[in-house]
Amino acid sequence: MDKSKRIFLKSKRSFRRRLPPIQSGDRIDYRNMSLISRFISEQGKILSRRVNRLTLKQQRLITIAIKQARILSPLPFLNNEKQFERSESTARAAGLRTRKK
Repeated sequence: MDKSKRIFLKSKRSFRRRLPPIQSGDRIDYRNMSLISRFISEQGKILSRRVNRLTLKQQRLITIAIKQARILSPLPFLNNEKQFERSESTARAAGLRTRKK
């Protein structure tokens, strides 16, 4: 077979199908913190559907559950570690300003 015909042949790579992140037995609920925490970034943001590999219905349910958990306070709105670092850096800057005077 010459090179010009070989280009159009599909490669016979096998691909591994990824398992869905939410199994059929999992209940999407604001109390299920182990499930909810998988779909939140380190900054506390809700990850997109493409990143999560969820269906539209599952993403809507996850979003509602995350928002309910934030309001009822088992889940913080912001990640406390990042908030602490910001407040610490502003305190340093304020301390530097007072020393210059």
